[in-house]
This record gives sequence, C-alpha cells and structure tokens, in this order.
Amino acid sequence: MNRFVKYVLLLALVAALMIPAACAQKSVTQEDVNWSGMAPAPMAPAPSFLAAGRSSETTDYYSKDGNGADDAAVDRKIVRTGSMSMEVDDIVKAQAAITDIAVQYDGYVVSSNLNAAKENPRGFISFRVPAEKFDAALARLRQMAVKVTNENTNSQDVTEQYTDLKAQLSNYEATEAQYLELLKKADNVKDMLEVQRELSNVRGNIERIKGRMQYLERTSDTSLIEVSLTKSTPIGESTWDVTGVFKGAVDGLIAFGKVLLSILIWLLVFSPVWIIVLVIIFIVRRRKKTKSAATTAK
Repeated sequence: MNRFVKYVLLLALVAALMIPAACAQKSVTQEDVNWSGMAPAPMAPAPSFLAAGRSSETTDYYSKDGNGADDAAVDRKIVRTGSMSMEVDDIVKAQAAITDIAVQYDGYVVSSNLNAAKENPRGFISFRVPAEKFDAALARLRQMAVKVTNENTNSQDVTEQYTDLKAQLSNYEATEAQYLELLKKADNVKDMLEVQRELSNVRGNIERIKGRMQYLERTSDTSLIEVSLTKSTPIGESTWDVTGVFKGAVDGLIAFGKVLLSILIWLLVFSPVWIIVLVIIFIVRRRKKTKSAATTAK
C-alpha cells in the first residue's frame, strides 16, 4: 500500500511539472498567430508577435557591440574641404584653368560665378576631386596664383556616424524580412493591411538611411574645394581713382544734407514745445529783473 501511494505521489509531481510547460507552449503558439493591436518599432524591443521564430542573429540590435556595429575594423570616412582666396591676372582665364584642373584630377565643377565689375572684378568657382588628389589640386592652385591671400582646409571624421547608419540599416532590413514572413502567414485582409502598413514604414526608414549613407560615401570619396578670385594690381600701377573719389565726396555731401534736413524737420515738429519753454524762461527772467529794479529803487 505504501508503495502504491509513492507511485501516485510521483505521478502527481510529474504532472505538476508538465502543466506550466504546456501552458507556455500554448501561449507562444497563440502569440504567433495573434495579429491584433500590433505597433512594432524596428529600433525598439521586439513586439510579441515577432518573439516566436525570431533568429538569434537579429534578436538584439546591440548584440554585437555598444553601437550596433561589427567588431571588425571599418574603413575610415573622412570628409575633407578646402577654400582658397587668390589674386590672378585674368579672372576668366583663371576659372577656365581651374576647370581644367578639376577634369585632369578626375573631378568636376560644382558651381562658378563671375562678377565682371570694372572697378572690382571678382570670380568664384567650386569643384570636387577624389579625396586622394585633394592635396595635389591645392598645390596646382597655388602655382597658378599671383598671390594666395587666404587658404583654409578642414577634415571631419564621419566614420562613427556611417557605422551607426550601417548598423541601423541591418536592423531595419532584418525587421523587413520578419514582416515579409508575417505577411505570408496573414489569413485575412485586416492582418495583411496592418503588416503592410508597418512594412511601408520600415522600408521608408531603409531608403532614408541608404540616402544618408550614400551622401557620406560621396562626400568622403570626393573633396570640395572653393576658390575666390580677385584681379591682381600690377606693380607701379596707380590705384587712385579720380572718379571714385569724386563720387565718394558727392555721396558724403548728400549724406550731410540729409542729416541737416532731418534736424530741421525735428525742430519744426517740436516747435510748440521749445517755444513754450522759451516763453516761460523769458517770463521768469523778466519778473526777476522787475523785482530787482524795484528793490534798487527803494
């Protein structure tokens, strides 16, 4: 009898252990087919309906390192820009020569501008060249200049930004693949529309990140150089401009006349005020003189 009781107790214990496991398995199965109320965010923790069947490779966005990037070394992304102000003998010819330099170094002109004013002609041109030819292009510009009045270069490391975007892209693409699998399991129109809506959001983020990555790739692969051009003054050439001096004097006279006229207008507008003040002063002084005369007569 004691042995029979032991067997009964042992079977009850085994059944008690199996019930939670069965309930857990049933819960997972229901989550896999439950589509209602889903609002997944690709960069947030996975929603419940993605828990079942999710691969270990895409379970955690930060599973590889703190930034979501692979431990393997990544090519550095350096954005280099330069600007130069120079004096040249002929601005038009200088712009043409700079265009040739851009083409020779496998680059292209981004924009150019010419102000052909007789007194102070100026020009501007910007172009891009491959990053490895940046220094050589600057050296060519210095050679063609009569005088370099200003030069600046700048380098910005965007490797971390590019790596973060790459990790985000991988995460969004993994989420997209999961949504596509869920779309295959949808058995009614409502479920399909819900998944397609979320899938559209994910694809929009993928395109946005790809565009930003392409921009960083383009700006790091090619360097931007901006050149400001002014006409140099030959040695011994007079820089005194009689016409300019006369024009400046006339402008000064007109400005003085405007100031004087403004003062007269203010005095005229406020004439009632200062006339009253003058009258009061006149009356006060006259009374003082009258009292003084009366005191002297006594």
